[in-house]
Amino acid sequence: MTAYDPENVFAKILRGEIPSNRVFEDDHTVALMDIMPRSDGHLLVIPKTPCRNILDASPEQLAAVMVTVQKMAHAVIAAFDADGVTVQQFNEAAGGQEVFHLHVHVLPRHEGVSMRPPGNMGDFDLIAQHADKIREALA
Repeated sequence: MTAYDPENVFAKILRGEIPSNRVFEDDHTVALMDIMPRSDGHLLVIPKTPCRNILDASPEQLAAVMVTVQKMAHAVIAAFDADGVTVQQFNEAAGGQEVFHLHVHVLPRHEGVSMRPPGNMGDFDLIAQHADKIREALA
């Protein structure tokens, strides 16, 4: 397996080299808005410590990430009056992973509404409004 690259975008975000719109943070994880949202309120949960994906993550990293994923799933359902939530996680290029730092997508979903196609940059003002809604739901 390829080694962890400390120059990946999430490592840079964690070091404060790249801005992000964080909605939650604890000692072990960060939840931040996806800049290419496939649904309103699409966010990512990442560990604060280096790991490429679930294949090299420690049990402690996985547990911390999943605790935050569950918290964020409840928050996005409340914030967007969603009918459900999609949780996605990809491992290695063949598995669809594009950024090689463990991350889990949390997407609020509404009955009958498809996800938007991947790879389209979102409106940063709208993403910021969605972040505020999630923070309110967490309060």
